[in-house]
Amino acid sequence: MLKTVIGLFDSRDQAEKAASDLRGSGFHDEISILASDKGKERTSGNYLNDTSETNSINSGLSTGGLLGGLAGLGMGVGALAIPGIGPLIAAGPIAGLLSGAITGGVAGGLIDWGIPADRGKFYEGKIREGKILTSVRTDENKINSAADILRRNGARDVEIH
Repeated sequence: MLKTVIGLFDSRDQAEKAASDLRGSGFHDEISILASDKGKERTSGNYLNDTSETNSINSGLSTGGLLGGLAGLGMGVGALAIPGIGPLIAAGPIAGLLSGAITGGVAGGLIDWGIPADRGKFYEGKIREGKILTSVRTDENKINSAADILRRNGARDVEIH
């Protein structure tokens, strides 16, 4: 049975280090990272499913190159906008999950991964504050290992669902 471990980082360096350690421990396609991109400005269009290099990597993301660092880890990355939340950058499976759940926001998307609505709203609020959400959706027998890696790298509010 699949479970999700989720945690918050204060910095992109912590999130990138955790993602690297997770990959080194055998986690690959299971890793997702989500962060606010409030510093991003666009003159036209929207962010939804915008994964073009010119619009997501070279535009001076407020997270200081998080997309570039994650792309180096081999993770699919992109930018999207959630009404009421604003522009976000996403890496891994969470990008597809959220693009299909825009009306419910981050909290609505996380429900599909077994995160209760109240905890989803908590994490959504933390992303608005500038925290970086990292999650791993994997087999039940590997979930504690993923949680330990997140904690060792400075994640806060680590939970398993």
